[in-house]
Amino acid sequence: MLFNSLQFLVFFPVVTALFFVLPHRFRWVLLLGASCVFYMAFVPAYILILLFTIVIDYAAGLLIEGAPGSRRRFYLALSLLANLGVLGVFKYYNFFVGNASALLHWGGSTAALPLLRLMLPIGLSFHTFQAMSYTIEVYRGHQKAERHFGIYALYVLFYPQLVAGPIERPQNMLPQFHRQQYFDYNRVVSGLKLMAWGLFKKVVIADRLARLVNEVYDAPTHYRGLPLLVATVFFSIQIYGDFSGYSDIARGSARVMGFELMQNFDRPYFSRSLPEFWRRWHISLSTWFRDYLYIPLGGSRVALPRACVNLFFVFLVSGLWHGANWTFLIWGALHGAYLVVGMLTRHGRQRVAARLPLLGSPVLNVALTYALVAFAWIFFRANSVPDALYVIRHLFDASAALREDTLFHGLAAVKVFYQRYEWLALAGALLVLALVETAQARLAVGGWVARQPTPVRWALYYSIVLCIAVLGPFERVQFIYFQF
Repeated sequence: MLFNSLQFLVFFPVVTALFFVLPHRFRWVLLLGASCVFYMAFVPAYILILLFTIVIDYAAGLLIEGAPGSRRRFYLALSLLANLGVLGVFKYYNFFVGNASALLHWGGSTAALPLLRLMLPIGLSFHTFQAMSYTIEVYRGHQKAERHFGIYALYVLFYPQLVAGPIERPQNMLPQFHRQQYFDYNRVVSGLKLMAWGLFKKVVIADRLARLVNEVYDAPTHYRGLPLLVATVFFSIQIYGDFSGYSDIARGSARVMGFELMQNFDRPYFSRSLPEFWRRWHISLSTWFRDYLYIPLGGSRVALPRACVNLFFVFLVSGLWHGANWTFLIWGALHGAYLVVGMLTRHGRQRVAARLPLLGSPVLNVALTYALVAFAWIFFRANSVPDALYVIRHLFDASAALREDTLFHGLAAVKVFYQRYEWLALAGALLVLALVETAQARLAVGGWVARQPTPVRWALYYSIVLCIAVLGPFERVQFIYFQF
């Protein structure tokens, strides 16, 4: 079930109303049932995969807590193997087998390895990582094993963040499911405002930008120069509006019922460096890799060459987590290379910046960081590596830019994707996004809105709702990160 669908427009208020009507002891049943319905709206059969991992991890948590020494590691290993095994079969088997077959054919073999006809369960990587964090935290002694099977199942299946995060930790969510939640008008309004803002970013900005991005990136060889550049910039905004919009709707819908999910984005395109970008972008995944992979490998506490290897490896795995495709691996490798180069040149750059203060300008650093991130997004969005390389080669086509007919053709190619009023609406929506994100650096925008006089507040609310209703292309456009 999509957040931007009529189904959800009925589902959410009905479930929320029943949640507050029911006694506390029955609420977990309602939320667990509603979460199953929410997930089964996509492909009903795949709920069985979640139930399999839920049973395995629930039992593993109890066994880990009660077992001594090496047996604790054994039960943890079984849990991780089950989770990663499911992920490997459904998401990565065909990728590795296909590449192995290609390698064999290149070597002269005619052997053909069998492929599986399996559709990737929606959001598999998200709820797999959330389930793994539970058994790891129980193993580390940071979380007691959950005795209530229904509550544990709800931790994995909780519908607001089931298919695209945030990837939560058990220390945050499990106590909230046990705690009785009361109706609080101010909290409900805060949650609804966050949901509206997320929906605005998704349907008014991301889905409208997607029209041009999809047309260009699905047939990049039809374009040169300006259309490729505009599509690349648009995609960098589209993916932010799409994914952060989902996170806002997830956090807002949970907040209405009294549950607080972690913040997943913090104005990432205002980052002054790549490390800062990754502290602001997809925070729940970045911290997951930091806590469960980077630090166990030794993190930055080891010798510099080993730290560089650790960092690059983590981002390579991050690329693979996003998708079983060479484009995602290259995207992860690019970010890993960025950070390794930054680590190796940090002291030299600091000395240069001390002598040439202009190079330390915040505006310049933000622009450079964005340019590096946007360049990497080319591989993330491209359908294949050859497509990505074509875009890179023709992104700044100097010969085309110098030819008047090609320049006008490029302008016309961009203009044709939208009517004039759509360009104006898009420009206005992007301006609103920029103003809100700029203001968030100095104040809590939600709190500021709440302090305004009633007519001003309701004018703002109606404006957002009207923009969503009028400007949003409601075409059941799936969220980008559902594929992961």
